[in-house]
Amino acid sequence: MSTPETTVPPETGQQIDRFSRSSRWVHWLSAIFMTICILTAAILYNGSIAVLVGHRYLVEQIHVYSGFALPLPLTVGIFNRGYRDDARRLNRFAPQDWAWLRSRARRDGTIEVGKFNAGQKLNASLSAGSIGVLLISGVVMYFTSLAPLPWRSGATFVHDWFALAVGLLVVGHIAMAAKDPHSLTGMRTGRVPLRWARREHAAWAREIAGDPPATTRDSAPRN
Repeated sequence: MSTPETTVPPETGQQIDRFSRSSRWVHWLSAIFMTICILTAAILYNGSIAVLVGHRYLVEQIHVYSGFALPLPLTVGIFNRGYRDDARRLNRFAPQDWAWLRSRARRDGTIEVGKFNAGQKLNASLSAGSIGVLLISGVVMYFTSLAPLPWRSGATFVHDWFALAVGLLVVGHIAMAAKDPHSLTGMRTGRVPLRWARREHAAWAREIAGDPPATTRDSAPRN
């Protein structure tokens, strides 16, 4: 006989580790540098805001050096095992990730996903790729002796459009995080409720709890 839904499961209130301190530091430092880049870019490219703020040269320098610093947390984090494990998981697409993307009922728990769902993996890939493009195009724009004028003009075009795309990506990321308080708490404190993990990241929760993996065709370990 199945347990009535009114029965409180023994794992109620149980917390599990989700993010190491290094992963959280990388995330929040990257978020700070990215926010500074977005805000200073808005000032530099909007004449009305630029007039109100003033100090254009200072704003430009803050934008440039924040952009140069943006890849540093990602690079330094590689030396930490916990961060490397998260990066490896984000970089791996398993069969259930593709099924999750195709499904209209992707959030009902039918398709078990690992520590990160396919949306989070895509966001990480797009963010990392965009940071690389923005850094390279920014270097070409800032160090004018490195490339001829046509290259700098092209770099400016690419930099502007990628900056707009990244801004929209960040807004979407914040909006999704705001809808899930437990996910936001996990990135803030490093811990999440086990019940939330079983609902949102069932395959990862099985791994953490030491349960046997699901035998469905869409399941795969450690993603």
